[in-house]
Amino acid sequence: MSRLTYKFLRRTRGRVCALRAAGVQIGSGCRILSDIATTEPWLISVGDRVTISSGVTFITHDGSGWLYRDIRGRRFRFAPISVGSDVFIGAGVTVLPGVSIGDRCVVGAGSVVTASVPAESVVAGVPARPIKAWPEFYAGLSRWSAATDMVGQTYRERVDSIAEALPVQDGTTQAFTKPAL
Repeated sequence: MSRLTYKFLRRTRGRVCALRAAGVQIGSGCRILSDIATTEPWLISVGDRVTISSGVTFITHDGSGWLYRDIRGRRFRFAPISVGSDVFIGAGVTVLPGVSIGDRCVVGAGSVVTASVPAESVVAGVPARPIKAWPEFYAGLSRWSAATDMVGQTYRERVDSIAEALPVQDGTTQAFTKPAL
């Protein structure tokens, strides 16, 4: 598929449709905010209910094999990337060739995933390492604000109604206030 066709599909039918047309296997209910297709899109599979944030890069090949030269020529490594279901991948994550991310996982923003991530894991860092188990993470989500807690007519009003307090230097907190326009 040409880049022009991909861009046209992305603009007219959405990123998920364009990525599927390019050859990426994508399940249902996914939110993909990055152009994750590489030169080998058929090597990428994404499960159901996955969010891939902005600035995420999937790399399905390793170009360093070009440094090796002998009578047989340069070396190549291509490997698939697999993402399970119910996964959140934070902004700016890089996923390297051959990585599998299991079901019910969270990959923290800015991480570099160099090895497969077992199901029900929360990982972060460079390289990404386990920081929490899924049950502990999931239990913590229950303390976050829900959609029914939001009040207001505009998006800004609804977000401001549940925004967390800002810490102040004396150790207290200060309620979030809108900046003067």
